[in-house]
Amino acid sequence: MRSSPHPLSIPAARPLPRAATAVAAALLLLLPALLLLGPAQSAHALDNGLARTPPMGFNDWNAFGCNVSEQLIEQTADYLVSSGLKDDGYTYVNIDDCWLTKSRDASGNLVPDPAKFPDGIKGTADYVHAKGLKLGIYEDAGTATCAGYPGSLGHEQQDAASFAAWGVDYLKYDNCNNQGVDWQQRYDAMRDALAATGRPIVFSMCEWGEDSVWTWGAPTGNLWRTTGDINASFGSMLSIFHSNVGLARYAGPGAWNDPDMLEVGNGMSFTEDRSEFSLWAEMAAPLIAGTDLRQASAATLSLYGNRSVIAVDQDSLGRQGTEVSSSGGLDVLAKPLSNGDVSVVLFNENSSAATVSTTAAAVGLPSASSYKLTNLWSNAVSSTSGSISATVPAHGTVMYRVATGSGSSTGTTHALLGASSHRCLDAYDNETAAGTKIEIWDCGGGANQTVTPTAAGELRLYNGTQCLDAYNNQTSTGTKVELWGCNGGANQQWRLNPDGTVTGVQSGLCLDVTGGDQASGNVNGTALELWTCNGGANQQWSLT
Repeated sequence: MRSSPHPLSIPAARPLPRAATAVAAALLLLLPALLLLGPAQSAHALDNGLARTPPMGFNDWNAFGCNVSEQLIEQTADYLVSSGLKDDGYTYVNIDDCWLTKSRDASGNLVPDPAKFPDGIKGTADYVHAKGLKLGIYEDAGTATCAGYPGSLGHEQQDAASFAAWGVDYLKYDNCNNQGVDWQQRYDAMRDALAATGRPIVFSMCEWGEDSVWTWGAPTGNLWRTTGDINASFGSMLSIFHSNVGLARYAGPGAWNDPDMLEVGNGMSFTEDRSEFSLWAEMAAPLIAGTDLRQASAATLSLYGNRSVIAVDQDSLGRQGTEVSSSGGLDVLAKPLSNGDVSVVLFNENSSAATVSTTAAAVGLPSASSYKLTNLWSNAVSSTSGSISATVPAHGTVMYRVATGSGSSTGTTHALLGASSHRCLDAYDNETAAGTKIEIWDCGGGANQTVTPTAAGELRLYNGTQCLDAYNNQTSTGTKVELWGCNGGANQQWRLNPDGTVTGVQSGLCLDVTGGDQASGNVNGTALELWTCNGGANQQWSLT
């Protein structure tokens, strides 16, 4: 039978003195703002000192299922280092189900599959640790794992001792074949067994959101699944978002709601992938990549590696973002940050573009004459007197870091980085003549890659002497983009849009890496052109 949630025991309240009653009345007036901040659960969190910010890393299950191996784990560890993802914060390399043999040894110990892990879990852990990373493993709070391998129910102390001896740093603990034993009893047993080893091991409870785990999970585990398994579809991601977003008050340092691994890179559109990453970061969710990072495209890596968005997820205040408003599939989320800023996500669930709006007051910012909006995907900076609004593409998000004050990207010099290529907008071969080809090239910091937005809507290169120009005032798809002397023409006016696109004012078309929707179209020297806006990564740009 399912057990009921485990309520906290609260002593009877004593009558308040008159002064305290007045204070209590004042606090009631502040209740909406306090609810927006959401009380952290850290005071009740598992006291193991771990996961003070949401864990970040990789898990093999979504991309590989049972096809896990020592080689896969070690190559992924290598790639986390070589790609820079380790420096971005991705620390855990986690093994999921199917790593072990179908039976325990004569002493009742779990046995790593020697064909998959010839050096054992200890050897794999040693390799991962030598890279400055940490190793995670999977087991189940039942008699068998979900794939039918030996589970840990009744073997908690023995298995925890094995994990510790092998050098495991993270345990994902599943819920299959649980024999109807009370949820909390099973998970508390492994918590206590891990603690008894003396080794710091993050405890991830994959309990599928059963038995309202968020109401009792904090003293038991460092994170707990709030839903069933995710899959690489917008519908699945959206359903899980709706289930998780209302649970903010249960999360805090050391204790996190877990809406499952990221499907970024596994088949959703670039816009949908970016929405998932934005929403997970806003909800202070673990950022566990569920794709084959070794084969990830530049576009996928532009999402996983966005340090501004990661900083929201990893903010030391430890607040999960809350839903400020949700009407007609248009959602506004706000997450208070440790320095007083607020991260705001505008999310459009619908199948066509829509305007999503809120205000600085609604997201919990103090009264001010001006607010600075930093777009966390495009890095464009703007100011507002209080309205926070954007046209958001279908299934898309716009994500701002909002602070009191003002700012603008106008008049400041940047490189313009393409998401599909991780290469910069570039004037061919440092040439300055009218008609010079505009292309993508490895970013090098040269004057031919400096872009200065102006108040007139121009994108000036070479420190302001030349302009980005749509050839011969043409407005059809395929029009080439070139360098030309600045003349104030409409074909030299551009909009840096909140969704990360750059559109020509005259044509309404997007600045596009020709053929960049294919991997072969993102090489050095690929020309830029105008094209119908389609949400592709080859039409996404950020100021750096």
